[in-house]
Amino acid sequence: MKETGVAILGAGRWGKHLVRNFLTHPDACLVAVVDPYPETLAAIKDKYNLAPEVRLATDWESIRDLPTIEAVVIATPAVTHYTLIKDALQQGKHVLAEKPLTLDVAECLELCHLAQEKQRQLMVDHTYLFHPAVKRAQEVVNSGCLGDLRYGYAARTNLGPVRQDVDSLWDLAIHDIAIFNHCLGQLPVQVQAYGRVWLQFQKEFQVSQLPVEKEFQVTQLPVESSEDNQGCSQSLTPQQPDNLQPPNLQPPNLQPPNLQPPNLQPPNLQPPNLQPANLQPANLQPSTPQGLADLVQVTLTYPTGFQAFIHLCWLNPDKQRRLGIVGTQGTLIFDEMVAQAPLTIQHGYFEQNGEYFIPAGQHREVLDLESHEPLYSVCDRFLNSVRLSQPSSISSGWVGAQLVNILSCLSQSLHQGGVPVTVPQLPK
Repeated sequence: MKETGVAILGAGRWGKHLVRNFLTHPDACLVAVVDPYPETLAAIKDKYNLAPEVRLATDWESIRDLPTIEAVVIATPAVTHYTLIKDALQQGKHVLAEKPLTLDVAECLELCHLAQEKQRQLMVDHTYLFHPAVKRAQEVVNSGCLGDLRYGYAARTNLGPVRQDVDSLWDLAIHDIAIFNHCLGQLPVQVQAYGRVWLQFQKEFQVSQLPVEKEFQVTQLPVESSEDNQGCSQSLTPQQPDNLQPPNLQPPNLQPPNLQPPNLQPPNLQPPNLQPANLQPANLQPSTPQGLADLVQVTLTYPTGFQAFIHLCWLNPDKQRRLGIVGTQGTLIFDEMVAQAPLTIQHGYFEQNGEYFIPAGQHREVLDLESHEPLYSVCDRFLNSVRLSQPSSISSGWVGAQLVNILSCLSQSLHQGGVPVTVPQLPK
């Protein structure tokens, strides 16, 4: 079988794992690795004992015309994705891009249409969708063993890394949104988001107006962003100067006392009927948060009425990677922090005795999972899509565009103080 020639752009925290996986895949031939930092390229060459014929370059322009490159893998900050993906597709290359696809819905749609026009595969590395636990979780939900689904919840917290280009919503939420969408087989129709800022009041994040700094141009690629992926080291990420955020950048008057009034979350924030009309009463519309939100609370409402609540924070030493789907017969729990048993079902239900509700059938079931690295499955699926000229059903460019669409609506809600936002359907 003919090997697919691959170039990897970005050899930082996540890019180095892509290098490792494509090097070991029998259907891939690593042609080039691009990174603006020579010391990073040298470290990659030594770590993986790269063959002399693998080109190491500090800019994409110098290797983009190599005829042996058939596919481009992009592991650079999201702000660079649109320009790089578009150029690669126009060059007739297949593209696997780190998530999010871009930071703008219109750009995502343009790239999806361009891939179709060029008859090239565009896939997004939503690694969790290839995790054995998520695959098994979807099977459990579809089996009906949880009974009627009631609601979902997730928590994704840690003490850092703190991003300086996007807020915690864009840094963390995409993982759990992708998992809920995949397991439910639905897309949310309405979203809400509340946020709090403690660290970076002076910085603003507008999805459609992100500046492209000089070091992020196509001719000089930065190392991959510090997104929170499993097994990633920060050793290859350049450090910011100590004086980047002097203490006086956050004067007290930037956050007036009434920015987050005490009644932001009264007991009836989620009334029993949970209808879209009363999800956000008129008196629960706080001011727009100033700066990059460190804490974000997300609500997703799906067509069936199922709701998912997601807690996101990069300012919490209590590291959590936990997601649950609650049904009338039990709760499915995906907890990455429990390495020996990441996926379980906590069975249980109520039996009614007159006016009383008696817990019954309670027991814990540990689910067996396949043993393979999710990222290797991503690489394998991408190469398979290239070979067969068939888009990935799990994580195509269109799936990536849908997730960016949801995040954009959540950003709109966040910056309007938590008002409900209807998620529009994307044209194809």
